[in-house]
Amino acid sequence: MHDNHRILKAFRAAFPLTVPIFAGFCFLGMAYGIYMNAAGFSPWYPFFMSMLIFGGSLEFIAVSMLLAPFAPLQAFIVALMVQARHIFYGLSMLEKFRGTGWKKPYLIFGMCDETFSINFTAKVPEGVDRGWMMFFVTLLNQLYWVSGATIGAIAGSMLSFDTHGVEFVMTAMFTAIFMEQWMKERLHYTAIIGIVATAVSLAVFGADSFLIPAMAAIVIILTILRGPLERRGIT
Repeated sequence: MHDNHRILKAFRAAFPLTVPIFAGFCFLGMAYGIYMNAAGFSPWYPFFMSMLIFGGSLEFIAVSMLLAPFAPLQAFIVALMVQARHIFYGLSMLEKFRGTGWKKPYLIFGMCDETFSINFTAKVPEGVDRGWMMFFVTLLNQLYWVSGATIGAIAGSMLSFDTHGVEFVMTAMFTAIFMEQWMKERLHYTAIIGIVATAVSLAVFGADSFLIPAMAAIVIILTILRGPLERRGIT
């Protein structure tokens, strides 16, 4: 009984944090499912792809790769480049995932951008199990995406509308998450470091290649400044 109460308490703490993700994932997931249907794939494809790949950008790209001639090496390189930012996410979560036991492999697998943002920044309420809370954040976000993609694929044969520009939903969601975090912080050194590193990387490497250099720069700068930032109570 005690374990059930602890798990339920973690679920109640995790669910409200995922509500903004629910709105974005269901909408964009449905657009992805409709896109897959328009490309000639049955609903089983987006269902299993969203469950097993669970990477929104890569799943959209995978549609064209599935329709192209068989090129496994090219597909591997594209997938690595698109999802390489998760290397930096993983490094940032090493300490937070420590001690999570059997849940750790799934937490690693399910760490999409939005789940990383929540699990990295959210404060665990007193008395709530950290591992179970992160587990439910991860599980709920994946369920939102899989459900949206599957519903979109099923509805795709019955509906016809232009989904151009639908990806802006995720941009708006990340902006809201950033602003919420900005308002929580007393000092904004880490946010400013992220903005400046990203802006410089964008100017130097261009829109198609800036993400990995930006993430690397942020990790390096925060590592170098970790001592001073901790003394100021920022990290």
